[in-house]
Amino acid sequence: MNWISNVVRPKLSSFLNRREVPENLWVKCPETGQMVFHKDLEANLFVIPGSGYHMRMDPTARLRSIFDGGKWYDVALPQVPADPLKFRDEKRYVDRLKDARAKTGAQDALKVGFGKLENLPVTVAVQDFGFMGGSLGMAAGEAIVTGLETAASRGTPFIMFASSGGARMQEGILSLMQMPRTTCAIQELREARLPYIVVLTNPTTGGVTASYAMLGDIQIAEPGALIGFAGPRVIEQTIREKLPEGFQRAEYLRDHGMIDLVVHRHDMRATLGRLCRLLMRAPAATEAVRASTDAATAGDAAALPPPAPASA
Repeated sequence: MNWISNVVRPKLSSFLNRREVPENLWVKCPETGQMVFHKDLEANLFVIPGSGYHMRMDPTARLRSIFDGGKWYDVALPQVPADPLKFRDEKRYVDRLKDARAKTGAQDALKVGFGKLENLPVTVAVQDFGFMGGSLGMAAGEAIVTGLETAASRGTPFIMFASSGGARMQEGILSLMQMPRTTCAIQELREARLPYIVVLTNPTTGGVTASYAMLGDIQIAEPGALIGFAGPRVIEQTIREKLPEGFQRAEYLRDHGMIDLVVHRHDMRATLGRLCRLLMRAPAATEAVRASTDAATAGDAAALPPPAPASA
């Protein structure tokens, strides 16, 4: 045997037989450890089939699962200063923003869409926990206010999917000011006699819970969602007591009157459609309308057409 047989041939074989395997090909359930094929998970609206655990959904997948046929118009959002306080800790804030934008493909933590839900016009905002923990900064505050103003001007319900770790501390007081700003915008929607529905997803904490996330006319949560101001570990360390089982989880809050409904993701679209029609005093959706949107209801994301271009 020579170096051609011992070195060159194995090198060529390994090169030719190499396969690129995506990092997210399989997803592990945080509760049970069950491994699920990513495409199967996506088709199941990111709900683990065995345990029913609700994984996080990015804003595009969320909007696609809600609107008729998976089609909507992106609402144009105003630009804000990128780093108003020139903040720096271990890393410059502008660099953190660049990393988050490269990772998610979004400008900030909130996406707003306008379209139809069971043939009824609605405006929907979705918060992305993948973008710096869904933190509430100036851009997210402007997006929420713009979404509420869009709903008021077009006479539609406003649905908010909240998911956040709280205020964005890199923006200091400017971040905290988004709490009263969004509260005032919600009040303007109420004065227009239009419904504001909040869907709390895992997790929803901090200043977001202390403002727009708990001001809905109807409060819905996904199963098992963590909802609260301070985290359970912080509370236990403060009061020096063991918290009840399931404390700050969606089911616990429903049983104690903090929220109205806990709705499985597979039933979310139908529930929101029914509530919007009830609050808008619109006639119930006909079987023909439901039949025409079966694909979106079933959650076959891969079969849905891409979103419509953004409207002015």
